[in-house]
Amino acid sequence: MKAHDIMIRHVHKVKQNDTVRAVIEKFIEHRISGLPVVNDRNEIVAYISDGDIMRYIGKHKDVVIDSLYFAAVFKGDHEKFEERARNLLDLNVLDIATRKVIKVSWDEEVEEFAAILGKKRIKKVPVERNGVLVGIISRGDIIRHTFKALL
Repeated sequence: MKAHDIMIRHVHKVKQNDTVRAVIEKFIEHRISGLPVVNDRNEIVAYISDGDIMRYIGKHKDVVIDSLYFAAVFKGDHEKFEERARNLLDLNVLDIATRKVIKVSWDEEVEEFAAILGKKRIKKVPVERNGVLVGIISRGDIIRHTFKALL
């Protein structure tokens, strides 16, 4: 079984000049957690996931240990978290997206990339043909196509 046999052909994606706001809107509208980022030629230049968003909004936590009570107290408050989230919306998608994208070729055998998804804990992988985005495959797609005939 090859990648083109199981890939989803209608791929939600964002352009490299889009903001994170466009990403979040697509995440919410389509109930997805990751998107390929493409240039004007539809070539994959990055991938943005909910993990990239979490790393950005969570990375600025400053923790102080209150020596009198031996408790961790977070500097800043809810407004600062919301401010970080608000500031994130206007960033260019490439400011936080993963640029080293693991992708598969249109004619690659499923068993060749199934192990990579498991080992690297990747949920989805974009599929390209002649350097252009043509589909996407999730771990669930692999499981469904592999086991539906066996059950």
